[in-house]
Amino acid sequence: MKPFYLFCIVVVALVCSQATNAALDRVGDFALLDNVGEFHQLSRYRHRQAMVLMAYDESCTTMPSLVADFSELASEFSEAGVEFFLIDSLDLGRPRFAAEGFEFPVLEDDGQLVSGSLGIRNAGDVLVLNPERLSLYYRGSVSNELQQTLARVLEDSVSDTVTGPTNGCEINYLVKDTHAQSPPDYVKDVAPIIIENCTECHKQGGVGPFALDSYIMMLGWSPMIREVLLNKRMPPTQVDPYIGHSENARYLTKKELQTVIHWIDAGAPQGAVNSDPLEALGALVGGAENDEWVLGEPDYIVTGPQNDVPPTGVMDYLYANIELPFAEDKWVKAIQYRAGDASVLHHLMTFVTAPDEDFWGAERDQTSVTRRFVEGYSPGNLNVREFSEGTGVFIPQGHRLSMQFHYVTNGQRTTDETLLGLYFSDEEYLQEQLAQAVSSRFVLPPNEPNHAMHAEHVFDEDVVLTGVRARMNYRGKKMKFAVEEAGGELREIFSVPAYNYGWQPHYILNQAEVISAGTKVHVIGAFDNSVSNPTNPDPEKEIGFGLNSWDEMFTGYFTFYSVP
Repeated sequence: MKPFYLFCIVVVALVCSQATNAALDRVGDFALLDNVGEFHQLSRYRHRQAMVLMAYDESCTTMPSLVADFSELASEFSEAGVEFFLIDSLDLGRPRFAAEGFEFPVLEDDGQLVSGSLGIRNAGDVLVLNPERLSLYYRGSVSNELQQTLARVLEDSVSDTVTGPTNGCEINYLVKDTHAQSPPDYVKDVAPIIIENCTECHKQGGVGPFALDSYIMMLGWSPMIREVLLNKRMPPTQVDPYIGHSENARYLTKKELQTVIHWIDAGAPQGAVNSDPLEALGALVGGAENDEWVLGEPDYIVTGPQNDVPPTGVMDYLYANIELPFAEDKWVKAIQYRAGDASVLHHLMTFVTAPDEDFWGAERDQTSVTRRFVEGYSPGNLNVREFSEGTGVFIPQGHRLSMQFHYVTNGQRTTDETLLGLYFSDEEYLQEQLAQAVSSRFVLPPNEPNHAMHAEHVFDEDVVLTGVRARMNYRGKKMKFAVEEAGGELREIFSVPAYNYGWQPHYILNQAEVISAGTKVHVIGAFDNSVSNPTNPDPEKEIGFGLNSWDEMFTGYFTFYSVP
């Protein structure tokens, strides 16, 4: 055969092969909580062969038989690496499913946004999804075609999306259909949501990677905005809205999510605009971090080190010990952080430490440690904290402040010099604000997607719990905080089901928890040391406890003060 003809055959074969590989329908990544508050994201099931969803509607007369057939398939394929879920495509909400026992996790589709994006039309619709390539193996109902498709998925022989028969009760998308006919208004509906929830960080000079300071910017970034809302990357600090509440968490309501995503799906129309609210806000606030002392001039201003931040790369934590000139003990009743460069300072933690301690103090050697925690800095907030009346942070004479800085690069070389304003109390005897670090020691095996963790502590006096903070490194997956009631039952007070190493805020509880002496508190969570964890440096590596970022740690912090 002549070389030219051989070359043509090879080229045609490659083109056909690429076309075959591209024949699977694409789907967007998404994330949902389930009926018990667990977090599930399509792209975080790469350690499994497939993710199977079935739309659930209890009122549909055929549902019991469909669930039974679905269960048979699960018993056949689960052990082979296929994950099975029901999805609440009617948006009935967790309370409806929490009271009943379900064989499968029921994914909460708040606002029907994921079901609508996936094109689910009927109760009993089944989708077989490829977590690795974000594509669709099968769309239809429980059928022989579904069973055959799953078998072929395990053989890696599905090259085209299989469409099977569909039946079942129709699912209505009332809000989506209404917005399709009359899209949300950019000025009246969309811009206020962005201003309230996004522009604290996404402004000129802010820590967000781009500024949402005009309609044009919203339009340009709309595909990414849609993506990060559906997979819950944004807003950051995703917590479970059904367990506790904190103003430090960034909650978006179902209505707000529907408004923004449906507006984007409609083509992000600008409509009639006399004045762009985002442009007006940008002109008003500019890019400067708050440069006012909200509570007035502090009694003492701590000047942090001049930390140089390169234009690119990933920076490890930086630490600094700040000596204090006080000739007597001090009680701090309030604080305020002012970032030197808010575009790169991602978070900052400050403890009161003895002269012979560093930032970690006794946490290096002990699994349950009481510490003097001043407060943390989080991007986009005013970062002002007034402690509860009659309480304060105690700084003994001769002690100092130890700070931990986390920076993100943004393409420009800069230097950060952050200020911490301290406001002292004239009262001599306050209840001391403290933090209880509750941790455990462990060895984390490789290629483990859900390595369960647990730590506990018993308070020996009556205390008021004011807040919590989760602390793990790159392999952290989830963490929740619970109080053990009489009889041994655990009552969860706060949950971080989708831990993110880049976001470690101190969640101040809207409703403080008063617990009596002898009460045990629990920290419950897990690591993901698998290929499904996008921040995992090396899923093949066994990891032990350590305080460096390349190690792992599992520490939950309870902030509290003693009951007078």
